[in-house]
Amino acid sequence: MSWLFALFARVALLVVWLTTPLVNHAFHGGWILPLLGILLLPVTTLTYVLVYYLAGSVTGWGWLLVALAVLLDLAANSAPARRATARARSTRAGSRSQSGSI
Repeated sequence: MSWLFALFARVALLVVWLTTPLVNHAFHGGWILPLLGILLLPVTTLTYVLVYYLAGSVTGWGWLLVALAVLLDLAANSAPARRATARARSTRAGSRSQSGSI
């Protein structure tokens, strides 16, 4: 489900970037950071753009929202690794119990 969330954030950021000047204003006309944001941290980049639009700059509570978005991005990006680790642990635990019963 985290892939769906990340996909939605990427599509939303791309739509905002292509249809409004908000991303250009937030990143002062640069295109490298928004592109990296779409690829690596889409929720963080989208949050930064929205906070910049609403407040005129990112200060105080805005940085708290951006920091929470970073945590959300990291959680979404680490979900597949957590599932793989849990699957590997359960497989290892199952093979130990079977080898002890022989």
